[in-house]
Amino acid sequence: MEKPMETRSGNYAAPLLVVGCVVFGLGSLIVKFVDIGSYAIAFWRLLIATPIFFLLGRFFRQKMPTKRKTVGYALLSGVFLAFDLALWHESIHAVGPGISTLLNSLQIFFLAAIGFFFYSERLSTLQILSLILATIGVALIGSPEFGHNDNAAWGFVSGVVSGAMLALSMVFVRKTHEQEKVGLFPLMMILSFGGAIALVIPSLLFDNAHLYPKTLNDVILVSIYGIVMQCFAWALIAYAIPLLSLSLTGLLLLSEPVAAMLIDYFWLDKPINTVQWSGATLTLLAIYLGSLKDKK
Repeated sequence: MEKPMETRSGNYAAPLLVVGCVVFGLGSLIVKFVDIGSYAIAFWRLLIATPIFFLLGRFFRQKMPTKRKTVGYALLSGVFLAFDLALWHESIHAVGPGISTLLNSLQIFFLAAIGFFFYSERLSTLQILSLILATIGVALIGSPEFGHNDNAAWGFVSGVVSGAMLALSMVFVRKTHEQEKVGLFPLMMILSFGGAIALVIPSLLFDNAHLYPKTLNDVILVSIYGIVMQCFAWALIAYAIPLLSLSLTGLLLLSEPVAAMLIDYFWLDKPINTVQWSGATLTLLAIYLGSLKDKK
C-alpha cells in the first residue's frame, strides 16, 4: 500500500495541520467570553457546522460513504470530538485559554501510544527525545497555575481528559479513511452531526441555565465558532490526519498551545513568567525534532 506521506498532497499536510490547530485554538477566546455552558456551546458549534458541510459536499459533488462501518467510525469520531470540546471548554473556564489548550495538547502521548500499540509506528530515538522535551515543556508552562488558582485541579483534569478524547477522535478519522476513501465534507458532516447528537442530553443536564445565546453579539460569536473553528479549522485537521503518522500529528498539534499562550499574554494580559516561556521554547523544539523523522 502506498504511503500517504509520499504523495504530493502529503507535502502540504503538516503546514495545513498547524494552521488548523492555531485557528482552532483561537476559539477559546469565544468560549471564555460568551455566556453559554461548556456542553451547550460545543453542541451549537457542531450543529451549525453540520448543514454547512452538507451543502459544501453537494456543491463539490462529494459522495457519501457507502459502507456502514465507515459511517460508524465517522460518527464515533464525532462523539469523541464532542466530549473533547466540552471538557476543553470546562478547562478554559477553570484555568484560562492558554493553559487549557496546553493541557488539551497532551493528546500527543495518547496518539503516540495508540500509534505504537495498534499501528506498529515505531518511535525513533529522536522522537522519544522530542516527547521527553514536550513533557518538560508542558510541565514548565502549566505548573505555576496550582499556586494561585483554586479551580486548577478541575481545570487540569478536564483538560487532560479532553486530550484523550481528541486523540481518539483523530484515530477514528484515520480508521474512517482506512475503510474507504471519503470526501472531506461528507466526513465532516457525519462527524459534526454525531457530535451534536451526543451532546443533547449533557447540555440539557449540565447547562440548562446557559443553553443558548441571549444577545445578538453572542449569536454572532457562536456562529463564528461553528463556521470558522469547526468548518475551517477542524476540516484542515481532518484533511491532514490521514497524510501523517499519528506520532507526528501529535507533535505538530503542539503548535496550538504555544499560540494560545501568546493570545493569553498579548490579548488577555495574562502574566507569563520566564519558566513558562522556557516551556514554550522547549515545546517548539520538540515540534521541530519530531518533524525531522518524516523528512528522511
